[in-house]
Amino acid sequence: MQIDENRNPGIKAWSPEDRPREKMLAKGLSSLSDAELLSILIGTGTAKASAVELSRRILVSCDHQLHTLARLSVNDLTRVKGIGPAKAITIVAALELGRRRKETDRAEKPKIDGSSKAFQELKSEMMDLPHEEFWVLFLNRANRLIRKKKISEGGVSGTVADPKIIFKHALEDLASGMIVAHNHPSGNLTASTSDIELTRKIKEGARLLEMQLLDHLIISGEKYLSFADEGML
Repeated sequence: MQIDENRNPGIKAWSPEDRPREKMLAKGLSSLSDAELLSILIGTGTAKASAVELSRRILVSCDHQLHTLARLSVNDLTRVKGIGPAKAITIVAALELGRRRKETDRAEKPKIDGSSKAFQELKSEMMDLPHEEFWVLFLNRANRLIRKKKISEGGVSGTVADPKIIFKHALEDLASGMIVAHNHPSGNLTASTSDIELTRKIKEGARLLEMQLLDHLIISGEKYLSFADEGML
C-alpha cells in the first residue's frame, strides 16, 4: 500500500499532548498558541491540512495580528483555502463575543458613595409606586454596583422583607456591601419600629458574613430618609 505523503494525517493522529483540546485540559488555556486556540473554533481540518494548519493560514493572512483578525468578515475568511462559511461564521461569532465582553468590561458600574447616589439609582423603580416594595443594592468592595434586586412587594401599608433572601442574593453576588430601601406610598418618611428592627437584623447578619450594611433608605416621591445620614445605623 502506497502512502500519500501529501495527505495530512490530521489532529487525531497526533500525540495526545499535541492536540489542542487535550493540551488545554492538561495544561490550561495559556499553554495554547493563537493557532491552537483558533483551531479549537475551526474544529476539523481538510484532507490535506489540519485545523491547526488552517489556523496558521488565517493568522498569516492578517500578519498574526489579532486585532486585524477581529476585523475580518465571513467573506474575508472564506478566501483562506480550506475555510468554508461554517468555519468562518464560527470564528466571526467568537470574536464578536470577545468584543462585546470587552465593551461590557469598559462600561464601569456606578459607584454608590452616598445616600444621594443610592436614591438616584432606585428612584425610577420606587418613587411613584402605589404599594410598598423592598429593594437592595449589592455592592463590591469599591462600593460599585453589582446589581439591584427587588426582594419583596406588598400592599399600601407594608411589605415583608426576609433577611435570609437578602443574604442569599448577597452571597450569590459575592457582595461586600449593601444598601436596602423601601418606599412609603403615604408620603410619611418616618421610620417605623419594624423598619428599625429589620435594619438591625440585616446589619447584624451582614457583619457575621463579613459584609456591611451601608444604608437603609425610605423613599417617598422625590424625597427620602437615609438611616446613615440620620445616624440611625
